[in-house]
Amino acid sequence: MDGLTSAVAPLLLAAAGVCALYKQVDVFPAFLKGAREGLQTAVNILPTMVGMLTAVYMLRASGCIDLLGRLLSPALTLLGIPEECAALVLLKPVSGGGGLALGSEVMRQAGVDSYAGRVAAVMLGASETSVYTISLYCSHVGLRRTRYALPAALLGDLAAFTAAAFFVRLLF
Repeated sequence: MDGLTSAVAPLLLAAAGVCALYKQVDVFPAFLKGAREGLQTAVNILPTMVGMLTAVYMLRASGCIDLLGRLLSPALTLLGIPEECAALVLLKPVSGGGGLALGSEVMRQAGVDSYAGRVAAVMLGASETSVYTISLYCSHVGLRRTRYALPAALLGDLAAFTAAAFFVRLLF
């Protein structure tokens, strides 16, 4: 099995080369064009990325996320989401790194085998950084109105968080 796993990347590269030969594509110029477009994409999304990360760190450092988490915890408790995970529900859609830090904090304080620790772990794997992803994609393509994308993504995240709490309660 290890031999097959380590051979996948070289086999894919060889298959791409054979396909390029068959279609008579000059591979190096095509690679350079793709690299140029990739760098241009990175340059285009950099300001949005810096702005989002700055906002997340400011909210986290000011204690705003923790305060909002405490305010929302009674409503989230009705959904089965433990109070310790309330701030995680707010931060994960905005920042994956911030969500991971909060999830580790929940696990450190409550314990990895606690209900809150398990829910936090499943939440981290079951949800997306929706706000971050939508802002990057929309800024890249120049889309100004997200209309239904953001509410739908946030509802999807809430469903993932609720399902995480439900399945942890069901299976553990």
